[in-house]
Amino acid sequence: QVQLVESGGGLVQPGGSLRLSCTASGFRFWVNSMSWLRQAPGKGLEYIAGINNSGDMTRYADSVKGRFTISRDNSINTLYLQMDSLKPEDTAVYYCRQDATDTRGRGAQVTVSS
Repeated sequence: QVQLVESGGGLVQPGGSLRLSCTASGFRFWVNSMSWLRQAPGKGLEYIAGINNSGDMTRYADSVKGRFTISRDNSINTLYLQMDSLKPEDTAVYYCRQDATDTRGRGAQVTVSS
């Protein structure tokens, strides 16, 4: 059974940084493309970044391009999202997703506020 657990969220000031982690189990992590999505209060789910199985191809939504970096470590079944230059509009619950089955974790809250 696919299990994804996000961690690393929290409260950060505008301009600050956070790194989210997503620990995967129950499937062959190294053969699956993965993504990060987010849902801001009162809004729908937004795709923000994706990475292929080997980690050498990435894509980003325009809203985070140049500020966020997606990466993975297949040796420990973990997906990362490095978030820099955070803005108040980045406040959301962040989810990692296994693309093949559209399975998401429970999410990690990120709040950007002074």
